[in-house]
Amino acid sequence: MTILWTLIIGLLVGIVAKFLMPGRDPGGFIITSLLGIAGAFLAHAIGHAMGWYANNEPAGFLASVGGAVILLAIYRMVIGRRVRA
Repeated sequence: MTILWTLIIGLLVGIVAKFLMPGRDPGGFIITSLLGIAGAFLAHAIGHAMGWYANNEPAGFLASVGGAVILLAIYRMVIGRRVRA
């Protein structure tokens, strides 16, 4: 059940991250949603390692947004260079 909640939160987080970081993304909405899901998993892994979350507890929404924004920024830097070159 934790994975399902992380996926749902991640999808919502991807939408929020897109609104927080407007602009052109090389991958569009689908990639941004996937980055939101990855950000939720990243926030869960970091939070679990630091003792913030228990085993069956999904990552918090704000932590997931932070993870997604970080991943979106990294994605834009890496993919943006390939598209321009």
